[in-house]
Amino acid sequence: MTLENEPFSNFHDLTEHVMAVKRAHEDELLSKANVVGVGIGYRRIGGEVTPDLALVVMVSSKVSPDQLLQTDLIPTSIDGVPVDVQEVGDISAY
Repeated sequence: MTLENEPFSNFHDLTEHVMAVKRAHEDELLSKANVVGVGIGYRRIGGEVTPDLALVVMVSSKVSPDQLLQTDLIPTSIDGVPVDVQEVGDISAY
């Protein structure tokens, strides 16, 4: 069980690491343009769910990187944890 070449002895250690990374970077990610949420889930590639845990950054709409300020770009990984950007639309509470 690995996360970008970092071995973990069990699933609990892996999820604890991913949760710690989420807590440490959630506010920064939420401050970026279009970001409406940050969670933990399984990475999707081409619409298919993979077995890889990832930080899931939810955006109202996906836009081309050249339409964003450098400070609003979302990294592909943070502290060894893959980042999966998923378009979810606008989220509102009722």
